[in-house]
Amino acid sequence: MNAIDTNILVYAHRADSPWHESAKAFVETALTSDEKHGIPYHCLVEFFGIVTNARIFKIPTAPETAMRQCRNLIAAPAVQILTESSSSFEIFAPLLAKSRVAGSAVHDARIAAVCLENGVRVIYTLDRDFSRFAGLRVKNPLG
Repeated sequence: MNAIDTNILVYAHRADSPWHESAKAFVETALTSDEKHGIPYHCLVEFFGIVTNARIFKIPTAPETAMRQCRNLIAAPAVQILTESSSSFEIFAPLLAKSRVAGSAVHDARIAAVCLENGVRVIYTLDRDFSRFAGLRVKNPLG
């Protein structure tokens, strides 16, 4: 199973993104694929927080619209929402130590840990920072 990161979800949702068309096509294909795609729960929360943020977008997405998009992602048959367990920290802690990340980058380590715990080996993202985490390969689905 592969995972889809927050930035791909945001670009697919926001028509004002320069990557909108290619991200939207990728996400639509992934959602209807025979292959399961993981979306970390944390990415859904980030997605909601980003697209509804007036400091990021001049015209943010209405909360109701963002929530509807989250529900559509959750309901897609090809999507598995990846959640943390009581064992997640045992994957997270070594990722932090080996990658030496701190500050806001720990959120990427959290996403990487939940992906690895759920058997994900490839994350679709434009964020190369994920390449710091052993066992998780970064793939740009937009080009």
